[in-house]
Amino acid sequence: MSLQALTFIIVGITFAIYIGIAFWARARTTDEFYVAGGDIHPVANGMATAADWMSAASFISMAGMIAFLGYGGSVFLMGWTGGYVLLALLLAPYLRKHGSFTVPEFISDRYYSKTARVVAVVCLIIASVTYVIGQMKGIGVAFSRFLEVDYDQGLMVGMGIVFIYAVMGGMKGITYTQIAQYVIMIIAYTIPAIFISFMLTGNPIPQIGLGGTMEDGSYLLDKLDQIVTELGFKEYTTNKRLSLFNMFFYTLSLMIGTAGLPHVIMRFFTVPSVKAARSSAGWALVFIAVLYTTAPAVAAMARLNLMTTIDQPAEENNLAYSDRPSWFRNWEKTGLLQFEDKNGDGLIDYTGSSNNEMVKVDRDIMVLANPEIAGLPNWVIALVAAGGLAAALSTAAGLLLAISSSISHDLLKGVFKPEISEQDELRASRVAMAASIAVAGYFGFNPPDFAAGTVALAFGLAASSIFPALMMGIFSRTINKEGAIAGMLAGIGVTLLYVFQHKGIMFIQSTAFLGNMEPNWFFGIEPNAFGAVGAVVNFVVAYLVSKKTPEIPSDVKELVERIRLP
Repeated sequence: MSLQALTFIIVGITFAIYIGIAFWARARTTDEFYVAGGDIHPVANGMATAADWMSAASFISMAGMIAFLGYGGSVFLMGWTGGYVLLALLLAPYLRKHGSFTVPEFISDRYYSKTARVVAVVCLIIASVTYVIGQMKGIGVAFSRFLEVDYDQGLMVGMGIVFIYAVMGGMKGITYTQIAQYVIMIIAYTIPAIFISFMLTGNPIPQIGLGGTMEDGSYLLDKLDQIVTELGFKEYTTNKRLSLFNMFFYTLSLMIGTAGLPHVIMRFFTVPSVKAARSSAGWALVFIAVLYTTAPAVAAMARLNLMTTIDQPAEENNLAYSDRPSWFRNWEKTGLLQFEDKNGDGLIDYTGSSNNEMVKVDRDIMVLANPEIAGLPNWVIALVAAGGLAAALSTAAGLLLAISSSISHDLLKGVFKPEISEQDELRASRVAMAASIAVAGYFGFNPPDFAAGTVALAFGLAASSIFPALMMGIFSRTINKEGAIAGMLAGIGVTLLYVFQHKGIMFIQSTAFLGNMEPNWFFGIEPNAFGAVGAVVNFVVAYLVSKKTPEIPSDVKELVERIRLP
């Protein structure tokens, strides 16, 4: 059976499962739509959380980033997993004890202010929409390869699939769908890794194979370093991301951004108790670790396979373009892999110099292309396509639910129309979700960055706005509504200003404040890592403003004490 036919069968079966679950578990009340009825088992919720967490950025893009950045890509591994520990220990149990539907609802109660709730909603939407744009990039990449069409057509089909099962099922449908998606994702990610690790090192455990030796007795990472440096690229195992200082702030930004992402926090509102929230967090970390410990091996082996397939250090071994393998031809159809014969010799010159003839090798294709490059069986390649689609769809659904619930529950019912009926609120939430899909899809056609880069920016926005407000709300009895509002606005404001300045937006660059400063002007910290600085600004502003404004009411102090009691 052909690869295309096999891929259609496997992906078709998985989609039938997703949509069937969405209709079976269709939300009929706002309680089921927002928090799945609040009675999900901790193990099931841990698996759903892992699927929600392991987005296109994790499944598709993270290994691709590490494949090209080497050591510098480790910020994603450290930041995203470390942040989940922060979330599990410092936020999730306390927020679950408060019993809110959404993060802005907690902020409204803790800071006794509808204005604080509106500001939290705005920050949430900015961060979540940015995150969804990253998922849309992943959806476009996965569907374009699966359907063998260009990126734009693939994205259109993916948007339609997300609309069907996310809008219909709500949190209840999404939860059960994500359990199925986790199973498919982890199988799809680990099976090719096992195959390739065994082929390269003779060891079927990828985590061990990464540090193992190849057939010629050389260590895999030594071999990779040798090949990439001979071709003019930077050494794989020591290539920092700009500087150690930048790597520290990038990791910190991802960590606290993780702990401030509403779509992940919402997961802990779906379990029946605080104890279940803690247990759920532990299970999720176990499920996440399976993929995250495999990713570095997948990345290194994918880069090695790519380099040795397209080009060799000795020029006479360069691959003729007319002899390019089938995987190369397949990815050319998507527009995500492009070759230009600059010297007219008909050979593919893939080097780190200005003469590089691979004018486009999108980092997001690496995980999906790796099984094809390694020559694995067609059923494995088809399985990876299904896993990539599951990863992109699962997180997109969770994010869209966070956005829609913030609009319908926090803005419409919580602020502007408190008397709205439950059915009207449910209808408004679905309309908001459909509108969010349209907006994210629009930006997905012109993504600002590769998937993991766009997602990292979303984490920075969450880090600079939501995380400090939650931390101070739980652990401080002195931060008042004026401080919280000023802190959130200052944190996200300075982060957005820095990001837009770096991206070259002309009207910001022309202001007297910024002038014509060079990129990364603040101690060499890149925009995707600036969320940690924005968080510091948030904390400082909130503290200073709270010192100069009225003290918080006594009943709010009691609320803080109550949610912190075991």
